Amino acid sequence: MIDFGEVKLLKVAAVTSIGAFVDGGREKDILLPFAEQTKRVSEGEEVLVSLYTDKSGRPALTMNVYENLSCESPYKVDDNVKGRVYQISKRFGAFVAVDDKYSALIPAREVYPDIHIGDIVDARVTHVREDGKLTLSARKKAYIQMDEDAARIMEVIDAYEGVLPFSDSASPEVIRQKFGMSKNAFKRAIGKLYKEHRVVIEENSVRRI
Repeated sequence: MIDFGEVKLLKVAAVTSIGAFVDGGREKDILLPFAEQTKRVSEGEEVLVSLYTDKSGRPALTMNVYENLSCESPYKVDDNVKGRVYQISKRFGAFVAVDDKYSALIPAREVYPDIHIGDIVDARVTHVREDGKLTLSARKKAYIQMDEDAARIMEVIDAYEGVLPFSDSASPEVIRQKFGMSKNAFKRAIGKLYKEHRVVIEENSVRRI
């Protein structure tokens, strides 16, 4: 049973015209209003929620769990963690509940198109703030990540029949959309492939050798 202020993963029992009803282990299912959903949920889906009292004095659920997550995690810088994305802000980034319990954030600059609300992400702790909240990176340390990035680039080049129709001068938005990485990471990986004589970098393309 979920208690007030607690954060818990619960199953959606039904979706109605006023919101979703969720099985909170109580006599009646609890309303998760549309206004308290960070994304539209579906019947049978598990959602991370917190219990509060609405304006009418009735128990209700919210997916805005930020205020109720713990800031006393056992993790330190460079630890690998697993967390659930519960909200995404264009300004701040992806808010993550590590272990469905601890407060964390993937900064906006590292939130790629394939990260969505509800996703379970494997991440690395890059900073522990004074208040205990964690800053995460969904990417590994650069020297480890580079091999994976290079392999991803070669897959895309192959999909373009051996010639990528843009080079490392492409905009960060294009690179982020096509590869799910920053422009700096893309340039590092392209440089690695070039030094290994696997590609030729031309003015407006990258060609496989």
